[in-house]
Amino acid sequence: MTDQLPLKKKDSVRVRIAPSPTGPLHVGTARTALFNFLFARKSQGSFIVRIEDTDLKRSDPKWEKNIVENLKWLGILWDEGPVIRTKNSKLKTKNYLGNYGPYRQSERRKIYEKYIKKLFNQGFLYWCFCSKEDLEAQKQEQMARGVAPKYTGRCRNLSKKEIEKYQKEGRKGILRFKVPNKIIKVNDLLRGKLEFDTSLLGDIAVARDFKTPFYNLAVVIDDFEMKITHVIRGEDHIPNTPKQILFQEALEFPRPEYAHLPLILGPDRSKLSKRHGAVSIEEYKAQGYLSESLVNFMAFLGWNPATEEEIFSLENLIERFSLERVQKGGAIFNIKRLDWINGYYIRKMPPAELTEKCLPYLLKTHISKIESRSVAKAMERRRQKY
Repeated sequence: MTDQLPLKKKDSVRVRIAPSPTGPLHVGTARTALFNFLFARKSQGSFIVRIEDTDLKRSDPKWEKNIVENLKWLGILWDEGPVIRTKNSKLKTKNYLGNYGPYRQSERRKIYEKYIKKLFNQGFLYWCFCSKEDLEAQKQEQMARGVAPKYTGRCRNLSKKEIEKYQKEGRKGILRFKVPNKIIKVNDLLRGKLEFDTSLLGDIAVARDFKTPFYNLAVVIDDFEMKITHVIRGEDHIPNTPKQILFQEALEFPRPEYAHLPLILGPDRSKLSKRHGAVSIEEYKAQGYLSESLVNFMAFLGWNPATEEEIFSLENLIERFSLERVQKGGAIFNIKRLDWINGYYIRKMPPAELTEKCLPYLLKTHISKIESRSVAKAMERRRQKY
C-alpha cells in the first residue's frame, strides 16, 4: 500500500471543514478539521473553511468567532474562508479570503436560488404542504405496519390549481426532491464499497423556498461551487451521502471522493459528549492544555503512524499523515494520554515561555502583583515535577 492516495495533480486537492456556529468548537469538529488540513498540506492542495449558518435561529456570530479563533490557536490555518466580522462589517467590503466566496451560507442565497429553480423547472422538485401532524400520522401508520418510516409522496402529484389554492390559503410549504428507486454505490476511501437503496429514503425535503436550502442540498451546491475534490467528514454523515449523490446527479455535478472518519468515543465507548467531561477546544484551553498537545493528541483520534512514536509536531504530522493509516472503528478519547502528552510539551518548554503562559491563569486567582523572576523559578520547579 502506498503512503499517499493517487491523485491526478498534487495541486488539485481541495478539502473543507464546514462547522455550524451554534456552539463552541467541538473537539470532534477540530479533529476533522485537522485531518482535512493535514491531507491538504500533504497533497499540496487547499484547505477551506465554510460557515454553515443557514439555521439563523441557532447561529450566532460569537460562536463563529469562537470557531475561527480556536482553529487559529491550534495552528489549523485555512487558504480560503471567512474573515471575522468587525464593527465595519456593514461596509461593502470583501469579508473573506479566496476566489469562491462568500464562505458563509447565509450570504450565498442568490447562488442557491439559481440551482433550486433549475431543479424545480426540470421537474426534480415539488411543493409539499404536509403539516407536522400529517407527517407524524404517516409515520405512525407505517410503524404500525412494521414498515420503516419515510415520506409517502402524498403531495408529489398535486395539480397547479391545488398548489395555488394552498398558497393563497397561506399554507406553509417546503420543496421536496423526487427520489428515484435505484442502488447507489460509493467507494469510500476508508471503508471501501458502500451501497445504498434509495427506495428506503422517500422523497427528500430540500428547501424552505427557492433561496433557502436545507443542509443536504446546500452542501452539494457549495462543494461544487468551491470545487471540493475530497469530502472528509465523520461517519455520522454516511446516511447523508446517497441523498447528496442524488442531488449531484440531478444537477450533473461531478462526484467528489468520500472518506468517513471514525467517531470519537468516550471511555465507555459511547459517542463523546458533555457527560464525559470537557468537549470544546475552549474548555481545554482554559484548563491549561497547550495547542501543540491538543493537535498531537487529536491526530491519534483515528490515525496512527504504524510505529511506537507518540510525539508529533504539526510539521511532522503533515509529513507523515495519510488516510490509509486512519482506522474504521471508533477512536477512544483517553484523557490520561492527553495529560501525558501535555506534560511532555510542558517539560520541554523554556522557563521564560512557561512563565508567560502561566501568568494569565495565576492572575485569574487574584494574584495581582507577580514578580516575574520568582514566578519563573516556581514554574521551573513545577516543570521538573510534571
